[in-house]
Amino acid sequence: MNKILNEINSDRETQIFDCDVENDIALDEKYKRKNNPNIPDLAEGTVVRHYTALSRKNYALSTTFYPLGSCTMKYNPIINEKIASCAKFAEVHPLQPENTVQGNLEIMFELEKALCEISGMNNFTLQPAAGAHGEHTGLLIISEYFKSKKEKRTKIIVPDSAHGTNPASANLSGFEVISLKSEPDGTLSPDKLKEILTPEIACIMMTNPNTLGVFEKHIPEIAEIMHANGSLLYYDGANLNAVMGIARPGDMGFDVMHINLHKTFSTPHGGGGPGSGPVGVKSFLKDFLPVPTVVNENGLFKLNYKNKKTSVGQMKAFYGNFPVLLKAFVYIKSVGGNGLKEASVQANINANYVLNLLKDKVTVPAGNVCTHEFVLSSKGRLGEGVRTLDVAKRLLDYGYYAPTIYFPLIVEEAMMIEPTETESKQTLDEFVKVLSGIIDESKNNPEAVKNAPSKTPVSRLNEVEAARNPKLRW
Repeated sequence: MNKILNEINSDRETQIFDCDVENDIALDEKYKRKNNPNIPDLAEGTVVRHYTALSRKNYALSTTFYPLGSCTMKYNPIINEKIASCAKFAEVHPLQPENTVQGNLEIMFELEKALCEISGMNNFTLQPAAGAHGEHTGLLIISEYFKSKKEKRTKIIVPDSAHGTNPASANLSGFEVISLKSEPDGTLSPDKLKEILTPEIACIMMTNPNTLGVFEKHIPEIAEIMHANGSLLYYDGANLNAVMGIARPGDMGFDVMHINLHKTFSTPHGGGGPGSGPVGVKSFLKDFLPVPTVVNENGLFKLNYKNKKTSVGQMKAFYGNFPVLLKAFVYIKSVGGNGLKEASVQANINANYVLNLLKDKVTVPAGNVCTHEFVLSSKGRLGEGVRTLDVAKRLLDYGYYAPTIYFPLIVEEAMMIEPTETESKQTLDEFVKVLSGIIDESKNNPEAVKNAPSKTPVSRLNEVEAARNPKLRW
């Protein structure tokens, strides 16, 4: 046995230390250790358990339910990750000649076609790296369009129920933001829109369903009003997960939109990325799209710079975040049109199920029917001195990552919940039971909630201090 082990160890050392370099460089004596390194002598099982235990201190979709609203922390099939990490994709260089990356270009071409079909738009660019980047790109397209018509349009209408990045993107793109207040039911009023509409308005940016989880029921009338004014409609696709396969923004009258592939089409979105925010336009705006675009010339896929003079330019190095594009393509092709619709339907069912279980515990500002997400208000419904933030912290003690809180800003003590389409009834029931229990606890034992979390590795931090003076090194 010892002889066999010695042979194995000898082979292993040969594999590890053998070098094909003809002239090995000898290490200078001054760099060599005089004593053995002070490495703990631990069994492999002990080391593995230590790092596995550390990993469990992180929240992840693989360990717990993520009820975040407005982020669509959806299921991300492992097969998509495997395909994206395949060497034939992962090791491609963006400067390779077009004839050597025909497969990549074909995927991008086919993805554009699929996004057009899903959205009702005529053309897409895959360059933008995230939703807000897509907003900026779309607004630059709108700006160039009006410049080409020699029209001075300097203002953009942004409803108070729109996605949070819309005002910033409008301002960054050189527009003045005009706010439009939503109605008590969470929707926009066409009559109020008319009151603020002027020839200077370039477009209205609408998130649909909006951040209250409400579908805008007056879109056809709003589209008619805006187009009669010569203005355009921009669709923020952050919540597309609620309507894909059911309704198309292009059919509603929208002229420009972005899609968050990392929210809707299977790419993990936690921790700030990676992302992709393709922008779709109606045909009259296609000449303003970023270059290059991918075209199919008799079966040969090429990068097209034809519209370079009218284009808004290149919005990202090379052609877009390809691994995210690839995962979105695989997801769309694997589930098909019926699968996309089923995902949206189930997302809406799950959200309404949870909403109806919680509506007697808290206030529901926008009614008892929602789409894929909903907003609650805990104002006046908790124990003395207890706030939404405390409830969110207490959820951590039960192993749940907290939902989005204090957004949208138009709802006091807001909590936004998005169950997504992939969670089981059992998971949703358990979450509702815990959240309901915390609400009751806030009245019976408010200090326990106000001092939460108590079971996590780190107790509640001073958030103001952490924001102003973050400790980035220990």
